[in-house]
Formats: sequence, C-alpha cells, structure tokens
Amino acid sequence: MSENNFNGYGTAYMTPKLKKQIEILYNKDDNEIKKSKKWRKIFEEFIQGLNNGDIRSAEPENDTWKVNEWVKKGIIIGFRTGELTDMSLKKFPFFDKSTYPLKKVEKKDNIRIVPGGTSIRQGCYISPGVVMMPPCYVNVGAYVDKATMLDSHSLVGSCAQVGKNCHISAAAQIGGVLEPINARPVIIEDNVLIGGNCGIYEGVLIKKNAILASGVIITSSTPVYDLVKEKIYKTTSSNPLTIPENSVVVPGSRPASGKFAQKQNINLNTPVIVKYRDASSNAKTALEEALRNT
Repeated sequence: MSENNFNGYGTAYMTPKLKKQIEILYNKDDNEIKKSKKWRKIFEEFIQGLNNGDIRSAEPENDTWKVNEWVKKGIIIGFRTGELTDMSLKKFPFFDKSTYPLKKVEKKDNIRIVPGGTSIRQGCYISPGVVMMPPCYVNVGAYVDKATMLDSHSLVGSCAQVGKNCHISAAAQIGGVLEPINARPVIIEDNVLIGGNCGIYEGVLIKKNAILASGVIITSSTPVYDLVKEKIYKTTSSNPLTIPENSVVVPGSRPASGKFAQKQNINLNTPVIVKYRDASSNAKTALEEALRNT
C-alpha cells in the first residue's frame, strides 16, 4: 500500500463500502447511473483511492497476488459515464472522457518527469522517486512503485502493476487489461529489468529480480523454456504464466510442429531462460541507481 491513508482511514476501512457501491453502479445501465445523485461522488472517491495508491487492481497477498475485479468495474464505469470533453492545453489538442483528464502532478509528489511528451492518466498511482523519461505513458488503474524508471516510449497499460526499483526500458510495453473483468493484469514484481522493445501481455507475472533481455515478447499463451532447470513454464487454469525469481530471459526460437513446418525449416519465437542472476548480472544492473540520479 502507499504511505498515504485513504481519507485518513486506509483501504481496510474504506474498501468494503466502496466496493459494494461500485458493484451496484456497475450493474445499472448508463442512464440509471447518471440519474443517481451520488454516483459522481462515489466515482471521485474511487479515483482518489487509485491516485493515492490505496486502491489497486491487484495486490500482493502472502506469497501470491489477489486480483480485485471490482476495481476494473469502477474504471469501466468512468468510461461508460464520461462525456467527450475538450481538454486542450494551449497548442496541444486533447479530447478525452471527462472522467479521465490528465493526472495532476506537483513538485511535492517527488516524481521526476523529464519534459518531452509524457502523459499520465488520472486514476493511476506513481510513487515518489519514480523517474519518467520522455515520452512515456501510464494508463488508468496502473500502479508504479518507488524508484522505478520508465524509459522513453515505454507503456504501462491499464491496471498493470510494477514494483519497486524496476527499469522499464525504452519502447517496452507492459500490456493493459480491463475486459473481461476476471482477466488478470500484468504484474512486474520488485527489482526487475525489462529490456528495450520487450512486450509483456495478458496477465503474465514476472517475479522479483528477473532480467528480460531486449526484444523478449511474452503473452499468456507463450511457453517459456528454462535451460537451467530443464522445465517449460505455461499458463494453467489456476495460475498465470510466471517468470521465476532471478531468471535471465532472452529471445529464442523453437521448431514449429508439423511436416510442412519442418520441411520449410520454420521456427517460432519463444523466450528462453539461459541463467539465473549472479554477481556479473547484478553488477550490470547496479548502474541503475546512478542513472536515476543523473
């Protein structure tokens, strides 16, 4: 949770009531929602919780992650009820839902945003100490924890969760998800390095201290081959595709099945775990702290 307390009480106090209110609104049609005198107040309270980091679409629980489906419902309510509004800034034309303007960021938030086209949507949490290089984009429902760097042209999609001390490198895409409601968001745990031009999508879970080399693409249907432990990691009905702690993942390939594919020498791209972090890989990632302070 963030260091802020939601309305002075914290999530444990506020969430049950707010969750119930969101569930009720979600099951109404758009006109019914707008007729309710309290819907806007409920939605603003919800957005405040997302902005403060006190409400999350997914949160750590013991050694696993709990997905809060009601949070995605609250975000969808905003899209359903918002009106297309002119939010233009001087010579920058900008038209979006009235419920999702740009997030207001001030110096006291201690977020380093280098000028050059970065956009942060209302309803996401950016922790103090985060560094954002231009241009990058963070969507509604996302959570970015302390001392993480979002490099140029990186994306943190809707409801994606990024841990502490991560580096999301240039042009890396952390995919977002809103629907279906029960779909898991992408989760990146602490101290993870996501290399340039990587793509992480469809509820994939990257465990602590992992390193993904440039160009690795992982979706929920991607098998990941572990050359060290001689295992194949896949999504199951009860668990997301999970990249193990300390693993070093590089782009690889495997032969496509079938006689035609074999005859044509066709190979499919696949991520491969080639090693687990050691002193050498740790020394390389230690440069991150210096980069954050330059």
